[in-house]
Amino acid sequence: MTLYHFGNCLALIYAPYHMAYKFSGISEYATFSKCLYAGGLYIFTQLCKMLLLATFFPDSDSGQITGEYDVFMEILKATVDFADLLGLYFALNSVPGKGHAKILTSAIGWASAEVVVTRSVLLWVGARGSEFDWRYVRSCAESNVALLQHAATAALVWLWTRSDLPRKHTPVVITLLALSPYRMLLEDAVASILSLSAWSLLALRALHASAIGLTALAMYAILAQQLGI
Repeated sequence: MTLYHFGNCLALIYAPYHMAYKFSGISEYATFSKCLYAGGLYIFTQLCKMLLLATFFPDSDSGQITGEYDVFMEILKATVDFADLLGLYFALNSVPGKGHAKILTSAIGWASAEVVVTRSVLLWVGARGSEFDWRYVRSCAESNVALLQHAATAALVWLWTRSDLPRKHTPVVITLLALSPYRMLLEDAVASILSLSAWSLLALRALHASAIGLTALAMYAILAQQLGI
């Protein structure tokens, strides 16, 4: 039973990533090395973020003792996530070819590195335990939502770099990119106000990622139609 649960969790995490790579068409462009490069950029970006957080926002012992939640400090910490947009920008520039190949390659490489770094140890240590626990299944589902979110963010970054983006779409792209580092803070705030459960919060994040993804897809489709690609 333990091995079966561990195998199911692995399939739930990694199968969507493999399917996204194989069936999106980017495998035909021999972009596996570019996916690895995007993954390397993710690791480098996270190390830089950790250094910035440790330098400018050290954990306060008094805050942990009193249990107070400093909203302003959390917003400042979330601002460091703008580095992710910079990392995705460099990942997009490293991929040759059309826009969809750049977006999907960067997003899949970036998200794959994230899931390997943040989920693999959790599954190996926890999902192989003697008892079944839904939190590992939920963690696997969250990784799939993260893939959608990273694809949407990569599309927005690519749209922002285009000088031929329709002027009416520019404020939408800039606003969504400006809010992307604070996505989790906003979602957690809504969950706290509505007293959502962990699964309800996951559904909220999936709806949020889907809405942003559909918005980015609509703008990409309009631009691609204008350019004839």
